[in-house]
Amino acid sequence: MAKTASTPGGSGKTSGGQKEKDLPPPPPEPLRVPVADSHTHLDMQSGTVEEALAKAASVGVTTVVQVGCDLAGSRWAAETAAAHESVWATVALHPNEAPRIVLGDPDGWSRQGAREPGGDAALDAALDRIAALAALPQVRGVGETGLDYFRTGPEGMAAQERSFRRHIAIAKEHGKALVIHDREAHDDVLRVLAEEGAPDTVVFHCYSGDAAMAKICAERGYYMSFAGNVTFKNAQPLRDALAVAPLDLVLVETDAPFLTPVPYRGRPNAPYLIPLTLRAMAEVKGVPEDTLATAVAANTARVFGY
Repeated sequence: MAKTASTPGGSGKTSGGQKEKDLPPPPPEPLRVPVADSHTHLDMQSGTVEEALAKAASVGVTTVVQVGCDLAGSRWAAETAAAHESVWATVALHPNEAPRIVLGDPDGWSRQGAREPGGDAALDAALDRIAALAALPQVRGVGETGLDYFRTGPEGMAAQERSFRRHIAIAKEHGKALVIHDREAHDDVLRVLAEEGAPDTVVFHCYSGDAAMAKICAERGYYMSFAGNVTFKNAQPLRDALAVAPLDLVLVETDAPFLTPVPYRGRPNAPYLIPLTLRAMAEVKGVPEDTLATAVAANTARVFGY
């Protein structure tokens, strides 16, 4: 992958004519203690898997968890984890995927193209296929699942909740971690977990709650994974949450190619940028970088059982 090569004068373009915002940021200083990227989407990033893994390893990110969001992506995650020793997989239907299956996707903006409404039967069939993938040994989590009220309106909430409840059951059936996507749905996510009975291991990916919710998660033993948005100027509530999150319940992730940390916000994200987020997190926690890295490395290995 190309490195940034800005031209003098602040034009925002590189010597090759590409816009700087479209190019990957330069590699950060390597970590002294190796860590894992607990949530990434290699299938949505440029370059090959091998290139991404090598670049990550060169800065101390020696393990990545590849996350599935639909049937095709979940199969790809399982296959990629089987082929690479440093990759583990999670499989699921993203909360926004469930309404597409039930209600249809006439605009075809999802990766699987335009779809006709399939109803609950189609959702159940898709979930059966996720359950089969969850049984594979290289698949160490069920997710990302949960609720998302930002992109899905009231008409899709029933499908989301139906899907979420089934994912919880799949995680418990196979003894795998449950990886939660929670966007503008905190109360309902916590409610459904309580009603269904949470699996032994629960991770709130790209944690988006406040400090009060972080205390609830800590009381229930839920892990909180923080992404590059914890570095954003307007993200003080996330930093407040991180400050009160117990060190033994904290993970770090990229959610790449999204949520690139400051100072490269808006440019492509990838696992090799984990050191930027981890160093910002260590500052918020008031602990040395190596202390936080040691903790998150142990936490991620415990969560995903490797």
